[in-house]
Amino acid sequence: MDEAAQSAPGGPAAPVKYRQPDDRLRHGRAALAISFFAQGALFALLVTRIPAIQDRYGISDGLLPVFLAAVPILAGLGSVATEYVVKRIRPSVVLRWVQPVVALVLLLLGAGDQLWMAAVTLALFGVCVGGLDASMNMLGVSLQHTYGRSIMLGFHASYSLGGIVGACLAWSGAHWHISLVALYGPVVAVLIPLTLVASRWYADQEQPSVSGLGGEKQAVVMRLLMPLCLVMAFAYIGDSTVSNWSAKYLQDTLHSSEQLSTVPYAVYMVTTLIGRSVGDFGVRRYGAASVVRLGTVLAMAGFAVVAVAPGAWVGMLGFTLLGLGLCVIVPQTFAAAGRMFPGASDSAIARLNIFNYVGFLVGSPLVGALGDVWSYRGAMLVPMVLVGATLLYAKSFEAGPAGYGVGHERPSTVDVG
Repeated sequence: MDEAAQSAPGGPAAPVKYRQPDDRLRHGRAALAISFFAQGALFALLVTRIPAIQDRYGISDGLLPVFLAAVPILAGLGSVATEYVVKRIRPSVVLRWVQPVVALVLLLLGAGDQLWMAAVTLALFGVCVGGLDASMNMLGVSLQHTYGRSIMLGFHASYSLGGIVGACLAWSGAHWHISLVALYGPVVAVLIPLTLVASRWYADQEQPSVSGLGGEKQAVVMRLLMPLCLVMAFAYIGDSTVSNWSAKYLQDTLHSSEQLSTVPYAVYMVTTLIGRSVGDFGVRRYGAASVVRLGTVLAMAGFAVVAVAPGAWVGMLGFTLLGLGLCVIVPQTFAAAGRMFPGASDSAIARLNIFNYVGFLVGSPLVGALGDVWSYRGAMLVPMVLVGATLLYAKSFEAGPAGYGVGHERPSTVDVG
């Protein structure tokens, strides 16, 4: 064990001990990256094949939004439930068993043909995804704390890579008219054994001992967590705007071809992967708050370019900036919550994760409604302003007594973990 003395505003804090990464921690990091990858692929295979699911079950255009809204709502409930479950069961155990369930539910969704089956499977998918997202990020934050340096963006880069792979598989399925069950079956057959084997190396970490005057365990104070909750919601409003409206915006507003309109989301995902792959190095060098500020400015610039773009290629430049900017915000928000409540990071992350789904639920209808009553160019300015509010809360990302900012990390020149 080595010690990294932490400094905080107002004077030095007590030294915080970190474990030198050993084989167990390195294996745990790699195993968790596999879990993030699998989740990215599974989620992409769902959301990119919504039209095929609608056709298979005969879901009307009026009923489809109800089905789609139910998924993030139930995911939020799943995240709430996970906060209480992990008080008795380790996050690694939750993740080990809920991830195969998510994969099986997706396969059942592809195999069914009755409306009630769609309702049941989508409901199960929502609840389980809430637990999956929460437990994955709990493990990621605890591993980052033990490493003593930023590694959280790397996990989310794995998620982005999985999303790209899943989207490519979904495109292949649509192009060659492969049935949903034939598309999902081989993927599930690969990912379930892969994640179960990887789960043997998940590394749970003990929570730091942080007590009050009476020795009680630290509690999450929502008043303190709320700025990060708002940042999370705003980031997902921006993300859902891209995922739900980029193709329509390029085709209807910027008058691109149908083929070209499919490109912005792919570009967005690739730039998200690139930004997250290098983001940890930026956090280690300049601190989380600086990286989040830069990401926010880039995201605002991206929305502005999209809003004023004279044509499709300039619009794609805007979506590229959006990917590079938004990609750093969510992982650093989870990490900041862990730093803010080091003695109750699991609870903080479970509550913060709810606002992931709030943003996803609000973003798409908000932009659609504004586009219908105003204009889609003007509608793009609203998520720009909301994401820009992150600048007001940037201090929440600064390293405190248990932070990982400039001058607060264990010295290292090469990430060997």
